[in-house]
Amino acid sequence: MRHSPDHRIQASSGATLARRRLLGAVAAAVAAATWGCAPAALALALGSKVDVTVVDRETGDTLAVYPYRGQHYIAGRPGSRYAIRVTNRTGERVMAVMAVDGVNIISGQTASWSQSGYVLAPWQSYEITGWRKSDQEVAAFEFTSLPDSYAARTGRPNDVGVIGVAVFTERVQWQPPPPMAPPSPSVERSESRRSGAGNDGAPRGALADKSAESLASADAAAKPAAPAPTERLGTGHGARESSYVTSTNFVRSTVRPVEIVSLQYDRHENLARAGVMPQVGWDMRPQPPRPFPRSAQNTGYVPDPPSR
Repeated sequence: MRHSPDHRIQASSGATLARRRLLGAVAAAVAAATWGCAPAALALALGSKVDVTVVDRETGDTLAVYPYRGQHYIAGRPGSRYAIRVTNRTGERVMAVMAVDGVNIISGQTASWSQSGYVLAPWQSYEITGWRKSDQEVAAFEFTSLPDSYAARTGRPNDVGVIGVAVFTERVQWQPPPPMAPPSPSVERSESRRSGAGNDGAPRGALADKSAESLASADAAAKPAAPAPTERLGTGHGARESSYVTSTNFVRSTVRPVEIVSLQYDRHENLARAGVMPQVGWDMRPQPPRPFPRSAQNTGYVPDPPSR
């Protein structure tokens, strides 16, 4: 199967934006707890190709990541601006298709893997600070109430509360290797073998015996009623900021990303109520938001939200 080159845009720091397809999924890594009542802060590297952290631009702190029920969470502060820092952990170029609240951060489309993304040079780190408006500007990412989020204001509130990164590696044109001299008879040849890494995460089965059900019912009856939830957190369409990018070409080595990592986010009090920090046993919502809901293709940048 032949792949045509993707057209992308290169940022002034060397990061590039792909106009059509993105590579791979992101690794999430975070350090230093920012909330006093939360468990110890975790530093997680969830992906093998890229490392992703979220930075509070008001304080300069990297937000702590908390694993819970197969998802990973960060706590945002309403009103604060944030940046998504992506670091290429490989010696080759990669493309990162990125979405916030289920919306592609370059085009403003409902997110899918085949859309535009940032291309990173080997070992490069780059901070994305907002929704791309042009080759010269972004609208800052800022934590805000759900109704004021960009996704909700554009009629797409279902996936508010998630940051997603899909990572692709680059297809390199094959070149025949140079001729090699035969090995010396006195030297034994060795062969190395690559093994594909895969995560076989099977969900834990529920206990079926009646005694377990009775115990769970008694435990639920002993818990106090859950308090009314605080309004959920989303990402707003903030003030315009300078951010320069340029175009470049990128050919994906695969149709699907090599890895995908998502970070759920919400207010600290909602995460505490949900059992994320500390655990108390109530679910935050019926199902988590999707980082890449499907949408039609678009070649533009993020459009402005409707006027209030």
